[in-house]
Amino acid sequence: MAPSFRDLQLTVTSSAGAGRESSLIAAGRDEGDLEDVRLLDSYDGDGNSERFEGVEEGLKRIQVGVTGMTCAACSNSVEGALTGLNGVVRASVALLQNKADVIFDPNLVKDEDIKNAIENAGFEAEILSEPSATQAKPHGTLLGQFTIGGLTCTNCVNSVEGILRKLPGVKRAVVALATSLGEVEYDTTVISKDDIVNAIEDAGFEASFVQSSAQDKITLGVTGISSELDIEILEGILCNLNGVRQFYFNRISRELDVLFDPEVLRARSLVDTIESESSGKFNVHVKNPYTRVASKDVEESSKMFRLFTTSLILSIPVFLMQVVCPSIPLLYSLLLRRCGPFQMGDWLKWALVTLVQFGVGKRFYVAAGRALRNGSTNMDVLVALGTSASYFYSVCALLYGAITGFWSPTYFETSAMLITFVLMGKYLESLAKGKTSDAIKKLVELAPATALLLVKEKGGKNFGEREIDALLIQPGDVLKVLPGTKIPADGLVVWGSSYVNESMVTGESSPALKEVNSSVIGGTINLHGSLHVQATKVGSNTVLSQIISLVETAQMSKAPIQKFADYVSLIASIFVPTVVVLSLLTLLGYAGGVLGAYPEKWLPENGNYFVFALMFSISVVVIACPCALGLATPTAVMVATGVGANNGVLIKGGDALERAQMVKYVVFDKTGTLTQGKATVTTTKVLAEMDRGEFLTLVASAEASSEHPLAKAILEYARHFHFFEEPSAATEAQDYRKDAKFSGWLLDVSEFSALPGRGVQCFINGKKVLVGNRNLLMENGVTIPSDAETFIVELEESAKTGILVAYDAILIGVLGVADPLKREAVVVVEGLRKMGIKPIMVTGDNRRTAQAVAKEVGIQDIRAEVMPAGKADVIRSFQKDGSTVAMVGDGINDSPALAAADVGMAIGAGTDIAIEAADYVLMRNSLEDVITAIDLSRKTFSRIRLNYVFAMAYNVIAIPVAAGVFFPLVKVKLPPWAAGACMALSSVSVVCSSLLLRRYKKPRLTSILEITVE
Repeated sequence: MAPSFRDLQLTVTSSAGAGRESSLIAAGRDEGDLEDVRLLDSYDGDGNSERFEGVEEGLKRIQVGVTGMTCAACSNSVEGALTGLNGVVRASVALLQNKADVIFDPNLVKDEDIKNAIENAGFEAEILSEPSATQAKPHGTLLGQFTIGGLTCTNCVNSVEGILRKLPGVKRAVVALATSLGEVEYDTTVISKDDIVNAIEDAGFEASFVQSSAQDKITLGVTGISSELDIEILEGILCNLNGVRQFYFNRISRELDVLFDPEVLRARSLVDTIESESSGKFNVHVKNPYTRVASKDVEESSKMFRLFTTSLILSIPVFLMQVVCPSIPLLYSLLLRRCGPFQMGDWLKWALVTLVQFGVGKRFYVAAGRALRNGSTNMDVLVALGTSASYFYSVCALLYGAITGFWSPTYFETSAMLITFVLMGKYLESLAKGKTSDAIKKLVELAPATALLLVKEKGGKNFGEREIDALLIQPGDVLKVLPGTKIPADGLVVWGSSYVNESMVTGESSPALKEVNSSVIGGTINLHGSLHVQATKVGSNTVLSQIISLVETAQMSKAPIQKFADYVSLIASIFVPTVVVLSLLTLLGYAGGVLGAYPEKWLPENGNYFVFALMFSISVVVIACPCALGLATPTAVMVATGVGANNGVLIKGGDALERAQMVKYVVFDKTGTLTQGKATVTTTKVLAEMDRGEFLTLVASAEASSEHPLAKAILEYARHFHFFEEPSAATEAQDYRKDAKFSGWLLDVSEFSALPGRGVQCFINGKKVLVGNRNLLMENGVTIPSDAETFIVELEESAKTGILVAYDAILIGVLGVADPLKREAVVVVEGLRKMGIKPIMVTGDNRRTAQAVAKEVGIQDIRAEVMPAGKADVIRSFQKDGSTVAMVGDGINDSPALAAADVGMAIGAGTDIAIEAADYVLMRNSLEDVITAIDLSRKTFSRIRLNYVFAMAYNVIAIPVAAGVFFPLVKVKLPPWAAGACMALSSVSVVCSSLLLRRYKKPRLTSILEITVE
């Protein structure tokens, strides 16, 4: 049992020098702010449940947690009960999330009436907090992550979720079978993390807290403590440290939890103070939550291995006594020697199997008991039933023989071998499931454990360096990165130049040149020169942490296809009871031999009709496996999201992964997506009485405040014209309007405004300046002369964009801007067509330029001169017939379309806003990854369907074989221990099938054109 806060010695400090006191502190008093670790915060928005876009005035919306639903029939019953209430306008029930979304008139029906209606339908209900995908967590509300041991199937998941949702203060809970992790949103003023751990453990599962979403708690590992005096010294240091609110030291794990005020005290200062005040006696390091989860996985596998080996060691003698010893006269005579009422062999078998049955096999009884206590059934119930039937029959046979003298064969070895094979399967399954989470482990390992911090004097001069824990890096720290080492945090290069290998994060194979002012990504490898990097993003804000968070979120989400498992097998409600009924029918059927239903020669030597029937019955019980169906989807989604991350494709959830395999249209933005986004000015024509330098200065000044790629191209062209400098690889991305060397040549601008889809306008020297397309100038009454129009048409027909410039309502010049296509664009467009997907191009550019670019890339369907909001309308027009539409974009103006599309794909080099709105993030700035995303989705769901076919076929075929349906024809029966081995290996087979996705290789450009519709 995890220690609760009531059992801990907690210390509260108010200021330096404050007295120390041991006191009892309410669990939620300061726990509203805990570890600075980003967790899953999008459960309500995962797409698994129907969401109402808005609530009409006068109506109210609530969410109700519903416990006890097991299949589509249950959710339909709840929905029917709700819609039957007078005053309920709409109701939607999400089976997998165990909740209902209800919109109703509060004047006609109350919250309590809705809850009672669900309970009257035979389910348990609890009113949840009002959902909001965007609202900030209220003070005192945390999102915590817990590891949960002992989950075997979807029934266990539903049981734990139901238990958690019933706890006071818990607002929502989701449990992932494949990762054995639970995410719980809870109110710390009502319930603590230890209460949640205790609730899970009271239900028969193992649980431990991993991390939470709060920002002012840190878990430290402390070495050097050997006595109570050392603990008192540590307490004294913390009590006298200004900013420490509360702390707890665990004497067993040697872990120190500290709650502190981040505005007063930084984590690194805390660690430094503890080490310095103890005169170096205590060595303190930050505990990484991800490594703690990994150690739990290893611990679970080790535990399963110990149980399996113990059972095997105890079972082998039983098996040898039954099979081998009869062929060795000396040993067999010893076993036949009578010792009291039984033979020596019977005593040995009974003793050994009892240890296996109730020692090693205790976990099956505990798990079966908790399942029955929670009103559900699972595989453990079947194992407990089968092994108990074999064990207690054998015990009864011995006792009956001792009393009556009529000795029947015993089947102790069946019970022992059955448990051994089931545990072997569990061990192999835990190993295989551990492999499915390798992607996160590899991502975590990318981050270095330590960093070299450059220590500065007050004047800013470096006077030394020190090695610190990488988790203690703070924004603004300047870090020294040696050749061949990993960059510890996201930041900017402030000194030095080198090439950096970013392939492990972005998937881009070519090393990138990094010079002063270049941005670098934490976890990437510095190849050659030394660098000094100023940290800009640390902790959960780094690119690597965000990638880990995305992968973790995707692995926790549930794909809609997973509903199939509940719908087909009705696991929670009738699967296990049906198997038990079939087992009883098998027992009665073969026991009918007493009445002459089949010839006596079918019986084994020294056998009787009851035992013959019992073995068939036990085989039916133990061979049925509901677990394989529950593992079919989550394990495949876990592996796929990991494989995607390794290939530079980040998938935000199982629902996005499922939608991508159904894509019929892919809509591309033009600028920065199909094109390189590195526009260059190729032509300049001045139409007014001014020289080229004046014209370019005027245009550059107007465009200096714009973020559009064309504006940056114009600014760079003008800068080069004036200063004759070529941009380097590192300076291409610089903001020249902020460059001290060049900022003086730009004119003062007032009343600047960017007009999406048209251009920019501002005032220079009191006169209005317009830079943009025809529409912008025409709206402002500027006349375009015929010779200028002819020049613009020529530009557009050669796939260039014509930029018109007006000053004081007079057209003064035109610039021609070209943005070359990405080298892979033509092949990717053709590859999509080969896959049966129609490519579309949408752009705000004029029609002639759009047509020229589309012709070059091979796209026939284009939408030109489309405003940013209009792109979303284009997406919706293709969705009208029910088609699945993907949108690929990179800019802020693409965000509405990315959100409107069924599958939004943001190019990783794009803006944060675009990435936030997308379902897929393509880390590399390469269109090849669009094909990779769709191809991986198709391969994944082919594998999931194969998993379902295998899991269903296994039960459909295995149960009749175990029941002896074919025995009259082939005279071969499946012994219970063999049935147990088959059952154990069925889940392992499904997980291993999912693991084959790890061998996925993304299509190469040379093979893309060979892809055909499946």
